[in-house]
Amino acid sequence: MDQTLEKPSRRLFLQAGAAAGGGLLLSFNLPGEVRAAGAAKPATLNAFVRIAPDGVVTIAAKRAEIGQGVKTTLPMLIAEELDVDWAKVRIEQAPVDAKTYGDQWVGGSTTTPDEWEPSRQVGAVGRALLIQAAAQRWGIPPASLVTESGVVIDPKGKRRAAYGDLVEAAAKLTPPDPKTVPLKDPKAYRIIGKFHPQSDNDAIVTGRPLFGIDVRLPGMLYATYAKGPVFGAKVAKVDLAPAKAVKGVRAAFVVEGQAELDGLLPGVAVVADSWWSARKGREALTIAWADHLTASQSSASLAAQAAALAQRPPQRVLRQDGDVESALAGAAKVVKASYDYPFLAHATLEPQNCTAAWKAGKVEIWAPAQDPEEGRKLVATTLGVAPEAVTIHLTRSGGAFGRRLMNDFMVEAAWISKAVGAPVKLVWTREDDTRHDFYRPAGWHNLSAGLDAKGDLVAWRSHVVSFGDEKDFARGAEIDSTQFPSRAVPNYVQAVSTLPLDVPTGWLRAPGNNAFGFVMQGFIDELAHAAGQDPVAFRRRLIGDPRVLGEPGKEDTVDTGRLRGVLDRAAQMSGWGRALPKGSGLGVAVHYSHRGYVAVVIEASVQDGAPKVRKAWVAVDVGSQIVNPSGAEQQVQGSVLDAIGSTLRQKITLENGAVVESSFGDFPLLRMSEAPPVEVAFILTDNPPTGLGEPAYPPTPPALCNALFAATGKRIRSLPIGDQLA
Repeated sequence: MDQTLEKPSRRLFLQAGAAAGGGLLLSFNLPGEVRAAGAAKPATLNAFVRIAPDGVVTIAAKRAEIGQGVKTTLPMLIAEELDVDWAKVRIEQAPVDAKTYGDQWVGGSTTTPDEWEPSRQVGAVGRALLIQAAAQRWGIPPASLVTESGVVIDPKGKRRAAYGDLVEAAAKLTPPDPKTVPLKDPKAYRIIGKFHPQSDNDAIVTGRPLFGIDVRLPGMLYATYAKGPVFGAKVAKVDLAPAKAVKGVRAAFVVEGQAELDGLLPGVAVVADSWWSARKGREALTIAWADHLTASQSSASLAAQAAALAQRPPQRVLRQDGDVESALAGAAKVVKASYDYPFLAHATLEPQNCTAAWKAGKVEIWAPAQDPEEGRKLVATTLGVAPEAVTIHLTRSGGAFGRRLMNDFMVEAAWISKAVGAPVKLVWTREDDTRHDFYRPAGWHNLSAGLDAKGDLVAWRSHVVSFGDEKDFARGAEIDSTQFPSRAVPNYVQAVSTLPLDVPTGWLRAPGNNAFGFVMQGFIDELAHAAGQDPVAFRRRLIGDPRVLGEPGKEDTVDTGRLRGVLDRAAQMSGWGRALPKGSGLGVAVHYSHRGYVAVVIEASVQDGAPKVRKAWVAVDVGSQIVNPSGAEQQVQGSVLDAIGSTLRQKITLENGAVVESSFGDFPLLRMSEAPPVEVAFILTDNPPTGLGEPAYPPTPPALCNALFAATGKRIRSLPIGDQLA
């Protein structure tokens, strides 16, 4: 098939055996499980190694690359334990197959903790097989041999054998149990912990086809898909003739769709020889949309309902420690505040897109997806085929941030391809992307806290108004009742009331934390000032002695020693307490999320009523090892800049059931001229390595707002900041 973006190679072989053209192929199925087999047969893999006779090593990355760097870091883990020359490593994207691979989704900063040990075991088993092959050749014990950069060495006999010379023999051996193969001492690492450019960098900077939007297939048509401004509204009336009259348009038709907001919604498809023709055909249409029950929804009405609920007793209590009411009644000072934040769109730079080819009851898909197996299920169910009839190829994503965990764009492309009987590439417009997202839910937090005569926090009460029903939260609107300072305050209540919502919501970078960090660290800053204490010193007292809050071994525990460690490092990096020019201020926040501890200090000022972010300092603790410092630093910097942009100006507004904002003009991203320097420091601790895509985001909005308070004396309790300081 002649494609500009080629399919991932299908010449990949399951289990241990000879690779095409000679060499060793090693693969494992589910994490930690390495398999052996006889004759190698074409198959899909989970993660694998292929070693050619010339010493070139091909490693497949099993999970999707969405900009977080896993297409480089996962092969680094394998290559390190395999003990090869990184310059001789070639990287491929593995095909999609849950039965062979296990989990291939990406999100929640889970890839590093999930793959840290299994990926290294794959490399270690491969090294053990090569050593065993050399030992048999030389008639000596395997334990007497060592490896270095793709070579097995006999130190005593001064013999050397390149991996490429051993692969044929190694391919015939039975792999050992991976649990019995020792892993390297971190002190011996040559690849892990070193700066390596991302594997796709050259293709990205030279503009070579790489992303989903780049896919080309023979005979491929292009499609656009118009959906109602009110989510789920059906087509009441449309004249398709104007679209069909546009030069290049091949077809235009109504799709009845379904009611589920995360599936195939009703709409009108236009298919043409070029995407521009498809768009012009769509613009020629005048579509009357049927009335929909949710047309009365608006941001203003939701805020009014939330304000009314806040005055009533909470609908349910999620956590209660001690006696909050008595502690508040006896407090030397009580502080109250209300915080709120808006719906947010993901604003991926590459709009949603998918290429689908339906043929003979099967569909082949090329998509920038975060959760391809869920996409397979959705397509199979909607098209009425077996999941085995759906083949998915992962392409690189031009940003995801949680948006591509949903697969609505995938099922739209598949449906249109089936309808026209030809390969189709569906590309959303920027307006589609903004108005048909799965939004970070808005929320309203009503807080009260009590301070004793020493300024210590003795009581905390929170009544959150979120979205959902009596039992369940809307997607992405969940309240985590274990977030700090929960369990650090003797008297603590987390209560909630929920509003019904018919807007598609989802997970945005650092879900469950991206907004709560703003609320909790903003309010803690207020308490520090009410207590007459320095904000860093107040947080140190609140964090207290090193200990584990919660049940050890559970993900919702908080290690106060690690929390204090990043706080102190960020304060030291920024020169906390130093004199600043008039009108400038330092703000601090510290937060634990997605198994990572991060503290952020921001220096900011206000110029002509507009906030100016001058610099950010970030201290990060994600365990004992940073796999690729280059990618890690970029992830932290990207999170901070992303969060600054959303804090300054981003919001999604609902009117008459529809989204008002349409593009970057009214949902602006941070501009290069606004981006401050972001200095990053990693603190290595004796804990398993964890991910970096999320944890630096949550403390950034409060650090910025706290800095602006220090500069102006004006407290920001509602996001975005907008013109509140004008």
